[in-house]
Amino acid sequence: MTDTSAPQAPNQGQNGANPAGLRVLGQYVKDLSFENPGHTPVQSQPNIDLGIDVGATPHADGNGIYEVSLKLSAKAVADGTVLFITELDYAGLFQLQNVPQAQLEPLLLIECPRLLFPFARRIVAEITREGGFPPLLIDPVDFVQLYQQQYRRAQEAAAASGQTPPAQDA
Repeated sequence: MTDTSAPQAPNQGQNGANPAGLRVLGQYVKDLSFENPGHTPVQSQPNIDLGIDVGATPHADGNGIYEVSLKLSAKAVADGTVLFITELDYAGLFQLQNVPQAQLEPLLLIECPRLLFPFARRIVAEITREGGFPPLLIDPVDFVQLYQQQYRRAQEAAAASGQTPPAQDA
């Protein structure tokens, strides 16, 4: 018995068009810092200031490869004393194929960080535990809302400088 039909390329859909695709090529810690300026007994609940930033840059190799960076920072203060400061820059390499230009930015700044976040969260929890504190368990992050906030800030900055604001894709 022979197969007379031509094999279909793995990335081709039924209509012959290549579908959009996202591949995680790797993820890694770019930078990690934990400062414990003086471990003192804490009598009250610490105030934790948490910062989250997301960025994406095209990789030098091209081929639709982007490095997406998720930066988490936390500073715990109780009774005017800094308990700890931690900063994590966690990144991933993502290959995007056949993604329309209008969907590129939301994909890089929403979906890619969403994939990285659980791993970065675990690292922050472990480093604070290893520093002698209860693990810092960061609540889930709404990356859509974070993206929209960054977009609004960019629009306001463009309006203030008299430039045309960027069009929102999401």
